[in-house]
Amino acid sequence: MPEPSGPPAPYESGEPSPEQIAAELTAVVGRLMRRLRTTSPDDRLTPSQRSVMARLSGEGPATTAALARAEYVRPQSMRQTVAALEEQHLVERTSDPDDGRQSVVSVTETGRRTLAAVYAAKQDWLSRAIADELDPGERRALADATVLMRRLGGR
Repeated sequence: MPEPSGPPAPYESGEPSPEQIAAELTAVVGRLMRRLRTTSPDDRLTPSQRSVMARLSGEGPATTAALARAEYVRPQSMRQTVAALEEQHLVERTSDPDDGRQSVVSVTETGRRTLAAVYAAKQDWLSRAIADELDPGERRALADATVLMRRLGGR
C-alpha cells in the first residue's frame, strides 16, 4: 500500500471511517518512526540493540530469555544482540540472585549516557520540526492528537 504524502486527502463521505483513519495513521506513524531512527547520534547501534537497551532501561534487568520473549526474537538472536552490546560496554551481565545458573543483563552507565544521547537527538529533531513546520494552531491540533494517540496506546 503506497504511503500518502502531502496534506490529507479529502474523504469522499466527508467523515473518514475508522479504517481510513487507521490506514493513514499507520502510514504517517511509520514514516515518522523511520525519520526518528535516522536522527540517532550513535550509528553503532542497530534498531534492535536500541530497543533492548530501552527495554532494560525502562523495565530493569532481565535474562536473555526474557528479553527474547519480550522482543519476539529467538534466544540465539538475543544472545548475539546482548553480546554486541556487551562488547561496547553498554550492558553487563551479573549472576541472577534468584537462580545462580542464569545471568541477568542490565544497562551500564555508558549505556545510559548513550541512550540519553539517542533520546535527546530524537527529541531535538522533533521539537525543531514542530517549531519550524507548524503554526500555533497546528501545534495545538498536534498536542490534542497526542492525547488521543496516548489513549489508543493504553497510556
